[in-house]
Amino acid sequence: MTWPLVMAAGGGVLTNLAFPDRGWWPLAYLGVALLLLALRRARMAQAAATGLVWGVAFFLPHVYWVIHATGALVPWIALSMMQALYIAGFTAAWTVTRRAAWVGTRPVVQACLAAVIWVAVEQLRASWPFGGFPWGMLAFSQTDAPLVRLAPYGGEVLVSAVVVFIGALLTWAWTRRSQVATAMGAAAAGLILALGPGLLPLDDKAEVGTLRVGAVQGNVPQLGAEWAVQAREVTANHTRGTRRLVEEVGDRLDLVLWPESAADIDPRTDDAQAALVEAAARAAGAPVLLGTQRFPTGQDIRYNELVLWQEGGPVGGAYAKQHPVPFGEYMPYRDLFRRITPLVDRVSTDMAAGRGPGLMPIPVERLSREVEAAVGICFEVAYAGLIREGVVGGGELIIIPTNNASFGDSPESTQQLAMSRFRAVEHGRATVQVSTVGVSGIILPDGSVVERTGLFTAEEMTATLPLRTSLTPAARLGTLPTVAVWVVAAVGVAAGVLSRRGRGHSAGGPARRRTATLSEGRAREDLTAPVSLVTGH
Repeated sequence: MTWPLVMAAGGGVLTNLAFPDRGWWPLAYLGVALLLLALRRARMAQAAATGLVWGVAFFLPHVYWVIHATGALVPWIALSMMQALYIAGFTAAWTVTRRAAWVGTRPVVQACLAAVIWVAVEQLRASWPFGGFPWGMLAFSQTDAPLVRLAPYGGEVLVSAVVVFIGALLTWAWTRRSQVATAMGAAAAGLILALGPGLLPLDDKAEVGTLRVGAVQGNVPQLGAEWAVQAREVTANHTRGTRRLVEEVGDRLDLVLWPESAADIDPRTDDAQAALVEAAARAAGAPVLLGTQRFPTGQDIRYNELVLWQEGGPVGGAYAKQHPVPFGEYMPYRDLFRRITPLVDRVSTDMAAGRGPGLMPIPVERLSREVEAAVGICFEVAYAGLIREGVVGGGELIIIPTNNASFGDSPESTQQLAMSRFRAVEHGRATVQVSTVGVSGIILPDGSVVERTGLFTAEEMTATLPLRTSLTPAARLGTLPTVAVWVVAAVGVAAGVLSRRGRGHSAGGPARRRTATLSEGRAREDLTAPVSLVTGH
């Protein structure tokens, strides 16, 4: 059992290196292959342990930014272990499924089912509990890979599935290495799948005009001052950044973007804040989209909102974050978790979820119309359904305001930028991620980054972005791919369970058990023989 666990741990570490900051995307295929190799002869309990090791080795480095955000080890370890349990669930489910007779003798079917079950578990992880945690989806490791061009056709479901399928082909090639032609064929098929999508075209042309956008990353003051003082300084930084932006490009902007928390003290209710925002809007001669907090009177809750501010004051409605982060922006079961750690009381006022699609209408004088922007605040970019809702509702571009100040110099912000790039390709929309401290980026509909800032810097970006209204197949399909993989995965697991029970209760069952007492080696061969993809038999 030692070597399978070592392989699993190595696979988890390599897969993390496929994500930002490293971004060595081919390692995702190798990391999955090592996991499948580690499962070659594992029974269900062993498989679950192997998956848990892979998951821990992947998630601990992948989300270590939690330490920066909380200043404690417990939340980081708890989150990593929780996510690793899903990988254990995948390996257990896959071990059961591959025992079905119609699976074990067909390597291609095995590879397909491995991909389907992985994605089914990945989508479950992204939706449950507390709304899920999509961080670490294999699809997000492929934003620099040819494979990302599959995103418009099936979103993260399709891209993650192909990553696993390629990993399964590599496994097959290794286990059949004594059969040179078969091994080379499997490796060649994997190479074609990995590189072939690079030939698919991506349409990034403007369909309904262009939008001249400026984005301001104002940076934040050093920690230590009282919260309100810091909050006002952050807003002042963004006002100064807007003035620098205007000095550089003149009054040729249609929209200025500020990040989440750029005006945490609500300028709609605070005169000093309003004066700062008003000065920025006046200098730009264009509306400013900014992030703020709203505390409803008489309620012990808050809303994380986006507000559009034109010279003279706010216009239109606000967008309130629909998916607050559990344990970060609100505390579920506060009394229960307080018994485990006093860290729960760091979230003193719970953030409530907003309602309605992520859409912001932006009046553009040059175009003589309103431009609809699909929006998501910070972590919401990770949730496919939320961004899709805004695009299908009419979003002509995607805007992701975020605040990464709590995550230090960790890869959290670049991981998030990779997600924004994925959404740009998935929906064929220009996308802007604008952060208080970085990394901010302006992304074209083909996923290419035309401007990008550093971390903890005060910088400004400008671009003329194409506006688009056509919908990709991924946007039209919606949740259908997710439902499909859940159904197929459930059928596969059920077939494996029924097949195992059938063998155990068949007429040959007692005879086989008697044979096992005579030859343990022969019994192990019988148990693993159907698993041609992962054993080489």
